[in-house]
Amino acid sequence: MAWHRILFQLSYLVGMKPWDSGVSPPELIEWVEGPAALPPGRALDIGCGTGTNCKYLLDHKWEVTGVDFVPRALKAAKLKAPGARLIAGDVTKLEELGVSGPFDLMLDLGCFHSIPDSRRDAYAREAARVAAPGATSLIFAFGEKGPGGIIATEDEIRQRFGAQFDIAEVRPGRPYLKQTWYRLIRKPS
Repeated sequence: MAWHRILFQLSYLVGMKPWDSGVSPPELIEWVEGPAALPPGRALDIGCGTGTNCKYLLDHKWEVTGVDFVPRALKAAKLKAPGARLIAGDVTKLEELGVSGPFDLMLDLGCFHSIPDSRRDAYAREAARVAAPGATSLIFAFGEKGPGGIIATEDEIRQRFGAQFDIAEVRPGRPYLKQTWYRLIRKPS
């Protein structure tokens, strides 16, 4: 098991998970409730953790699937978002997990930048495979090396996703580790 998988398992075990605030991010809220709100449809929360965003999306009439590899996180998600389809497994192998889409909205709150470089192309392929044409994908990532070397720069996002997705927006977040939100739109097949 890779060190990052062990780190996440231990973090959920001891309850120290700084990435899990229990509050949906304003960027997601903007796209679900704001002036250009997406109509409810099918959503995929990639690396759903304890289900905070699954619950938020369910509360706003979305049909939600969440995927995470940490059983303890999914146990919490089942309590928090009982209407979501929650799946344990590797987000770079969605097809093997029976996740087929098409999804209208995909959310990744810090999952992609935590995946080893050798699996990131598989992640991008799987995201493109399950996204409906015109689907919105929201990805949050650190643009500077974080704890354990976690990073996904704008150049990398463009390189790995650019063939299948248009990069519609790059929005800086807090300056700590150059936090960045990417809004991608799935190109027509």
